[in-house]
Amino acid sequence: MKKDIHAKEYRPVLFLDSSNGTEYIIPSTVHTKETMKAKDKKEYPLFRVEISSSSHPFYTGLEKVLDSAGRVERFKQRQSKASAKPKKAK
Repeated sequence: MKKDIHAKEYRPVLFLDSSNGTEYIIPSTVHTKETMKAKDKKEYPLFRVEISSSSHPFYTGLEKVLDSAGRVERFKQRQSKASAKPKKAK
């Protein structure tokens, strides 16, 4: 292995989801200016994130499909009509 290729400041960092307050302690090299005590009562460098897997609609199951123009229904109708037509014989 090559020497001196790994980051020097690889340490546990507290990632705080600003939208719902979920905390994650993950080893990282991210530079931080703040510190905060986690639920385990230890103090860690703090990095705030706007959204994480605990608050993102894709992961929480609250994902919504917006189709105000009815495009999905029209597509399904066209597909059903196309599959219902008999194929021409040669």
